[in-house]
Amino acid sequence: MEAPPDNDVLWARALHFTHGDGSPALGGVSLGVREAEILAVTGPRGSGKTALLQCLSGLSPARSGEVWFNSLPVHTMTPMARERLRRDRFTWIDPAPSLVPELNVWENAALPLMLRGTSRRRAKTTALEWLNRLDVGEAARKRPHQLVQAERQRVCIARALAPSPTVLFADEPTAPLHRADRAHVLRTLTTAARSHGITVVLATHDAENAAFADRTLALLDGRRVNTVHLPPVTATEGRAACSLSV
Repeated sequence: MEAPPDNDVLWARALHFTHGDGSPALGGVSLGVREAEILAVTGPRGSGKTALLQCLSGLSPARSGEVWFNSLPVHTMTPMARERLRRDRFTWIDPAPSLVPELNVWENAALPLMLRGTSRRRAKTTALEWLNRLDVGEAARKRPHQLVQAERQRVCIARALAPSPTVLFADEPTAPLHRADRAHVLRTLTTAARSHGITVVLATHDAENAAFADRTLALLDGRRVNTVHLPPVTATEGRAACSLSV
């Protein structure tokens, strides 16, 4: 069993994953993610983006293959050890906002910190800082049902950033947001990640979202693909091609 390179905080080799209904999701994906890197995993719906994030985070163990986090073999961990890893070192943003209805906004954002043993006062201060940066600080004492969906998603993003995780997994995090809000929220997320040294694995089908990343990994039908970007055709070249085809 080969350990990952020292500069890779996440490293995976030959990941195969199958959905519960037996349909294949990943077919031998390998990758490395460097410390404090923002990696965009791109591809159309059904290409395996979410499955890859779930395998890397230990949320859904791969059928075969290896996943390493800072030289720790996630693929051989017990379910309890993987859960502890996700609680202490990872955070996750879903496409649809999911908050605890009995807690107010700042309590939801502070929840991961308090679960890690941070005092309520300190957790509240940190949560409010992130809520303000994401323009939902004024809603700190409201309950989730009093917010619109886009506001709830901002709270989820604040909750993921507040504990300064080692790795943040973001699965289409701007899906519920209006187009005008997406760039602002992603800029806040990526700027915060870089300033705090957080590694981000971002799943997205949107090229504008992927542009915020340091590097892109493209998936198609559960496999890595290489995208070739052709140079733009000039007017002269276009006329030449037309004349040759006549």
